[in-house]
Amino acid sequence: MNNIITLSNVSYSYNKGTPLEKKALNQVFLSIDKGEFVAIIGHTGSGKSTLIQHMNGLIKPDKGSIIIDGQDTKGKGLKELRKKVGIVFQYPEHQLFEETVYKDIEFGLLKHSIPKDERKKRIKEIATILELSDDILLKSPYELSGGQKRRAAIAGILVLQPEILVLDEPVAGLDPAGCKELFNIVRQLHLIKKITVILVSHSMEIVADYADRIIVMDRGQIKMDGLVDEIFSREDELRAINLSVPQIAKLMQLLNQLDSTINSKIFTVDKAYDEILKKVKKNHD
Repeated sequence: MNNIITLSNVSYSYNKGTPLEKKALNQVFLSIDKGEFVAIIGHTGSGKSTLIQHMNGLIKPDKGSIIIDGQDTKGKGLKELRKKVGIVFQYPEHQLFEETVYKDIEFGLLKHSIPKDERKKRIKEIATILELSDDILLKSPYELSGGQKRRAAIAGILVLQPEILVLDEPVAGLDPAGCKELFNIVRQLHLIKKITVILVSHSMEIVADYADRIIVMDRGQIKMDGLVDEIFSREDELRAINLSVPQIAKLMQLLNQLDSTINSKIFTVDKAYDEILKKVKKNHD
């Protein structure tokens, strides 16, 4: 794979030079390849949000460098960089403000002087992917359900055709159905559009279901970095920094204590279902 994000020895402090100075990132080294689906986890204050805000130049490091697809975030051309890296913060629907959903999605395209025909084409494509019907596009954003508002806000970022999509707790406040609906769409974008996805989440279940790789943050540093099964297998280390494994893992560990042939290193409901069904069929035979 081709590297698309490189952080080299990145450090950053808030309230620099005051009694309230706090080091948010401390000598961070990180590489992410094009097309990866990476989750960043860590307790509150671990540096997750500060890290992702560095990825499109919203924050610039005090020390070190951040290269996004060959471009240094300390250099010029931040407008183009922010088209390349779309960040969806918590409750993005709070930023909806236009008369209609269509106009809201179109707003960023107008700022970037995209021609009208191209605007229409992009909006239609993204609206179809995000299941925003023509009827919804003509409504005021304030008439929509929570899930529809969230998708409309994300559409405004996706029409800019980012190569990297950063999601900061994207399902906060959504019910389970809305959460699943949104992440199935994100997975579709990742698989079909080959978008690099970086997810910040407190939900270990979502991380296990959708990510391929996990980066664990603690006190402004990367403490662990590896494949999902590898990281969740280090349960004692995660608990030491106030993190957990998916709930389903606890069930599989209990079942393994009753029957050692059952795989205890399972972290998603779908895999647990397959493992239990396999066991039931074997016993039946």
